[in-house]
Amino acid sequence: MTGEPIRVLHFADLHIGMEAYGQIDPQTGLNRRVVDFLQAFDRVVDHAIQGEADLVLFCGDAFKNRDPSPTYLREFAARLRRLLERGIPVFLLVGNHDLPGMEKRATPLDIFGEFRPLLREGERLMVGRREAVHRIQTRRGLLQLIAMPFPVRARLLKDEAWRNLPAEELDHKLREALRLLLQRMLETEIDPALPTMVAGHFSVEGATYGSERQVMIGYDVVLPPSMFQHPAIDYVALGHIHKHQAVGNGSPPIVYSGSLERVDFTEEGEPKGFCWVEVRRGDTEWRFVELPTRPFTTLSIDLRSASDPEMAAIAQICRAAPSIREAVVRVHVRIRPEQVEGLRETRLREELEKAGAFYVSGIRMEREEISRTRIALGEVERLTPLELLERYLESRDPPPDPERRARLLRAAEQLMKREAEA
Repeated sequence: MTGEPIRVLHFADLHIGMEAYGQIDPQTGLNRRVVDFLQAFDRVVDHAIQGEADLVLFCGDAFKNRDPSPTYLREFAARLRRLLERGIPVFLLVGNHDLPGMEKRATPLDIFGEFRPLLREGERLMVGRREAVHRIQTRRGLLQLIAMPFPVRARLLKDEAWRNLPAEELDHKLREALRLLLQRMLETEIDPALPTMVAGHFSVEGATYGSERQVMIGYDVVLPPSMFQHPAIDYVALGHIHKHQAVGNGSPPIVYSGSLERVDFTEEGEPKGFCWVEVRRGDTEWRFVELPTRPFTTLSIDLRSASDPEMAAIAQICRAAPSIREAVVRVHVRIRPEQVEGLRETRLREELEKAGAFYVSGIRMEREEISRTRIALGEVERLTPLELLERYLESRDPPPDPERRARLLRAAEQLMKREAEA
């Protein structure tokens, strides 16, 4: 099979154990949202087997936290077993959610590495807890993988003086330590004639963040894309940021596969899946494979002009039924204060369930309070045109957010100056 590209399935951020927006599934005894995440993992395994992957590369954050239950460990192991039984090597990179509280303690992934000597010939299971070069023999050739797990300050900065450094200087020292490590591995440990990938779990400049900022564990360091723009690197596979995206100039591709499932409403509408990578030395191609995942849907209902708010709300829920079915749903209702008594939240929940909602996360009532800012005639005469505009903006319903208000005021001030100079 000389000359064929090496097929790598790159995915990350499983977060098994996320139980928000779910209830217990009586058939499995698991939270139904946990079942969603496991089913996404099943689809990854199916694709790897059907596509005859040469390597399954997981780039960190297997579980919600560093102490997963035995049940979650069992479910994770069952899916690894399917891959290994088909002779597909698996590489597990350690992410920030996998790290123990103390450096010398084991990560949840270390237990799988302990079984490596017992695996039958031809099967491989590797765990990347340290920065190192791994040579992986695949069915289609030898692949070099540079593992760069979530950066741990205590391991990377040997001098204890870092504990007293200001944040900006600490960031600089961490980035420099990682740059030198990567440079050393590229210059002394890899064969430049062989295809080479980097597997990392960290933030890269230019990436768009999502819900991972709300569930962050550990100190986050941001690395420049230029650090990986080296002629020996063919692909950079990343985890840590939940939104699928490519960053940098594309040479080499620097790609976040994104999470397999949505964690919360900050990821509403984002596609979820994994990356299928075909690696050749100096000629790597990749594509994003989207998975069918649990939809998150925000339903906005405006009842301010309705004579019967409850019936009007039910009618809007019925019209939105296709987008609600099997979705995690939240509802934002705009209503006048005098309409509140004519609207029962329990009835809305019943209708949402009839429409097939998987889970109703909340119904928020936004009451419209009509008010007008009146300015006395004497005060008007004392205010400048700019101050009058500011008062007007404050009286709007709703008022513009602070950033937009500031932009409008700056634009008005520039117009007034040009008019005065004309």
